[in-house]
This record gives sequence, structure tokens and C-alpha cells, in this order.
Amino acid sequence: MRKTLFILITILLSITMYGCSSSGDTDDTGDTGNEDKPTLTFGVTNWTSTVPPTKIAGKILEDMGYDIEETNADAGSVYTGMSNGDIDIFMDSWFPAQRQYIEEYSDSIESISVSYEDANSGMVVPKYMEDINDVEDLKGKEDIVNHEMFAIGEGDPAMQDMKKVIDFYDLDIEMTNSSEAAMLAAAEAEMEEENPVLFYGWRPHSMFDKYDLKILTNKEATAQEGLFDSSTINVIANKGLEEKAPEAYEFLSNWRISMEDMEQMIAEIDGGKDPDDVTQAWIDNNQDKIDEIKNAN
Repeated sequence: MRKTLFILITILLSITMYGCSSSGDTDDTGDTGNEDKPTLTFGVTNWTSTVPPTKIAGKILEDMGYDIEETNADAGSVYTGMSNGDIDIFMDSWFPAQRQYIEEYSDSIESISVSYEDANSGMVVPKYMEDINDVEDLKGKEDIVNHEMFAIGEGDPAMQDMKKVIDFYDLDIEMTNSSEAAMLAAAEAEMEEENPVLFYGWRPHSMFDKYDLKILTNKEATAQEGLFDSSTINVIANKGLEEKAPEAYEFLSNWRISMEDMEQMIAEIDGGKDPDDVTQAWIDNNQDKIDEIKNAN
């Protein structure tokens, strides 16, 4: 009887030890289907249109298990960072204005989706300048804006195209380049006095929510040179992203957001709300859209 009991105890101990060993192996190696995911780095410019899609995509990818970092830089540095692998994703690439970067770094970066379409940009004036509706209307009247156009950083590719527009119409206008905030502050100071003013603008942007503005048409230069035609906003990625983070690549390949949602979020952020709160509210209110993007394939 004692011998039988000893055998039974030995068998039970062996089973218990095997179970502990198996459990320990799982703890050490983890679930092979849920291996640690890499850190993904987003490039972030100082444009207001970059913040909402970057925050939203970053939060969703964090929920999918990725660690997210942001690198703040001007557009040129963002593309350079993507080309050498320091930056994985840029959510705010304007086509055709920034097509030169895709062409320059075509071996290492690619456009993987269109975020939204029909985003216009160009010379902007307040609507009370009723006689100025096309860029050509400025010819011979440059003095009304003191021969000056307020603009964003000179290194932005859109500013290279803007110089071409000015040359195309042979306008006697000089660009004053600065940050987006400084440009808007200068333009707003003139509009507060209802003075004529010329500056660079784009949609989506809260400036169109705050002021009655119009983007000047650009018929001749658009038709002949393709300058400042309607833009699409693309998601750009380093070509190594698909192998590095296939789930993230698939999600971003299906990414879409409306320009109306963008402008509303930009206006809220510019109004003082925390970008994390604004973008989290969008996520909470648009889970159906997020699920649609995730399940697109």
C-alpha cells in the first residue's frame, strides 16, 4: 500500500513539475504570435495640417502594439530622414508640390495612400479685396500689397513653385519668408485694419474658419505649367516599413480622412485645445471609420 501511494505521489509531482516548466517556457519566450513590435517614428513638420493625422495614426498604432515616436523637422529634413531610415512615416505629403522629394528619394521612400483630395493652396487674399480673384489680377497693382507676399519657410518646396508663379506673371512682388505662425501674425495684423494683404495659404487650415479668405485662381500658370493645381495629401513611408511593421503598413495603406474633419480639428487645436484631446475625441467618435480602414483588405 505504501509503495503504491509513493508511486502515485511521484507521478503527481512529475505532472506538476512538467506543468510549471511549460508555463515557465511560455513566460520566457512569449506568444510567438505576439512578438514585440518595433518603434515607429513619424516625421512632423510645423504645419498645422500635420498634427491631427499624425496623432490619430500614432494613437491607433499604439493600440495595435507599436511604440510611437515623433521627430519634428522641416519638410526637407523629414524626407531626408525617411530616405535614410531615421523616420518611417510622414502623414502630410502634398502632391504635386512635394513630388520632387519622391522623385529624388524614389529608391527608399514611397507614397502608400491618399489621405484626402482637393486640397488647394496658393496666393490668398481677404474677400474684401473684391477685384483680385486670379493671380493675373495683381499685375500692375502690386503696390496695393506693398509689393510683398507673406510666406512660409523658404525651404518648403511649395515656395519654390510660388517663385515660379511670380516669375510666370512677371509680378513685382517679393516674398517675406518666415514660420507659419509669423506669416499668419503679419497677415492678421493687416486684416484687422482691413488693409489689402497677400500671403500664402492652404486648405485644410483654420485661417479659412477664422477669416473670410479666398485662394486666388491661377488659370494660366496652372494650365501651362501645372503650378498650384489641386493637391492630394499622401501618406509617405520608408520602403522598409512593409517588412519592418507589416500590420502598420497595411493599416496606413488604407488610411483616409476627410478634409472637413481635418479643418474642424485644426480649428479646435488653434483655439487652444490640447491636440491629444482633440484627436482622441475624433477616434472615439469615428470608431466605425477606423474599423473600416483596419478591415479594408
